[in-house]
Amino acid sequence: MSDALGTSKSPQTPLANGIIRFGSFEVDLRAGELRRGGIRVKLSGQPFDVLVALLEKPGQVVTREELHDKLWSQDTFVDFEHGLNKAINKVREALGDDADNPRFVETLPRRGYRFVAPVQDVAAVRHEQLEMATKVDASTQLSRARLWNRKVLIVASTVFALVVVLAGFTYLRLSHSLPNSATQKRVMLAVLPFQNMSNDPGQEYFSDGLTEETITDLGQLSPEHLGVIARTSAMAYKHTNKSVSQIGRELGVDYILEGSVRRDGGAARVSAQLIRVSDQTHLWAQNYQRELHDLLQMENELGTAIARQVQGNLTSQQQVDPSKTRTVDPEAYDLYLKGRFYWNQTSPAATKESVGYFQQAIAKDPDFALAYVGLAEAYNIGSITGAYPPEESFPRARTTANEALALDPSLAEAHSALGMEKSLYEFDFPGAQKELLRAIELNPNSAQAHFLYSNSYLTPMGRMSEAITENKKALELDPLSLPMNLLLGDAYMFAGYYEESDQQFRHTIAMDPTYPLAPIYLSFLLKITGRYEEGIKENEKGEVLSGSSPEEAAAKAAIIRQALQKGGERAAWQKELELILGTRPRDQSSGNVAGLYALIGDKDKAFEWLDKAYAERDGVGIATLKVDPAFKTLRSDPRFGSLLRRMGLQ
Repeated sequence: MSDALGTSKSPQTPLANGIIRFGSFEVDLRAGELRRGGIRVKLSGQPFDVLVALLEKPGQVVTREELHDKLWSQDTFVDFEHGLNKAINKVREALGDDADNPRFVETLPRRGYRFVAPVQDVAAVRHEQLEMATKVDASTQLSRARLWNRKVLIVASTVFALVVVLAGFTYLRLSHSLPNSATQKRVMLAVLPFQNMSNDPGQEYFSDGLTEETITDLGQLSPEHLGVIARTSAMAYKHTNKSVSQIGRELGVDYILEGSVRRDGGAARVSAQLIRVSDQTHLWAQNYQRELHDLLQMENELGTAIARQVQGNLTSQQQVDPSKTRTVDPEAYDLYLKGRFYWNQTSPAATKESVGYFQQAIAKDPDFALAYVGLAEAYNIGSITGAYPPEESFPRARTTANEALALDPSLAEAHSALGMEKSLYEFDFPGAQKELLRAIELNPNSAQAHFLYSNSYLTPMGRMSEAITENKKALELDPLSLPMNLLLGDAYMFAGYYEESDQQFRHTIAMDPTYPLAPIYLSFLLKITGRYEEGIKENEKGEVLSGSSPEEAAAKAAIIRQALQKGGERAAWQKELELILGTRPRDQSSGNVAGLYALIGDKDKAFEWLDKAYAERDGVGIATLKVDPAFKTLRSDPRFGSLLRRMGLQ
């Protein structure tokens, strides 16, 4: 391969002819392509070769000399240093990476580069999937069309949702495993990620999206009897080698649904099976295969038949009503699934990509309510991750959530998205409460609804006992969610349960030592409880995990530590404030600056920045004003009560 940088040697790699996955990307060595979500990313020639060379040695330093010897001819007439730097820049551009905050390619000055993201050769995974396919041989038809069992029924997910409900509930009723009274513990089910059995890794978004929609639909069927583990925790077991019994123990579930999907031309095939965790008995398996154009008729027939079988466990509102079903443009459904694929990655760049796909889905089918929900959720998370400024993203989230509800008022996800916006931007807490309670009423199995009710309403209102209870309900449904585990620690801290908060933050760190927010949150707890030196150490860890170089993080820690030694905690807080004020204005949160002024005892400056945060609608920074210990010294000041009243918190 060659490009404008000079003549390149073809890399001889032990990964030859394989497909390498990292993050949301795949490198197809046979085709010489980089893909993201099945979509080809422009990268060729030496930049592609450099990427492959780094993938050969993940986590290890690849020196500039090695790259020169491997990829550049000795008689090349171009400047090697310039060529390599240009190639690395192209790699980073293709990956959406940042040299100062690398997620993939780390620079080691004067030495070389290191690929820092986990790398997976999917050949072994493909072999495992094919073995599974031989065991579960018949398969079911999936369509790109989407039926919604309220007003919009997503076709593909309903196949699994309804079939599994038939098998699961019928078996459990016959064996008396299902609870017969509200006082008994709910049966818990985990839907493992559906295996993509297509020979096209670009269909990964389809199998992931199908998993998510199956979880969503199952969660709304007979929630008083059945609890369904949320997507975040379920997706942690994608391509896992763990046994059913081990997964069952880790998630605390009684049953597991696993399956596969294969799309081939105008047909789709699906296999699914229900397994009891206690003895790994396969209770039920079902396979379907249909031509896509037959799927609508099949879905209506299947839904009606299953509704009859399980009517004892479904309310009349939960049974399939064929009069309320409608088709969705197949291309719109595909675009929606791609949007979900990127939304779930939560990075600023991926969030922006998800917005584009959701917008395209709406353009294809203006009545596709779920696409509006996806867009609202993308704008909400985009404000928090920094993809969009709050004044731009939150109003858009409100508009699109309302458009979704105009199409289908029974969408729990739309109510959740609207509740979050009302809390963090409008400061309309009664409105937030109404929307979030409605979301829980519509889907008691929504971990997100319980989580947002805890953190976007109960915590701001100071109802910490209830907030902790709701956060625990969310974790029952999504036990591996890092944000939910993290903010349970925050709730304990706001309630004054510092020991429990410390334990919860450390538990979150143990779950994923690379999660940067956990040590940063623990750092704040340590500082306010008189362990400032320990707090400096934890914050330094969080800074490195957030993308700062070890040298930069150590230098910042040394500055704060020196201030602590000379002038105590107040001097250390003062130094932290100076460092924040020295950053770019767009990196400053007015609420955070106000908190630091409060911690050093400068009340006038604290209220000046609080007023600024209120004007900017910095809900992320000040929605928890009432309980955040950073503002403890301000609570006796009349200005504090005045601000709480303006925000609707008193």
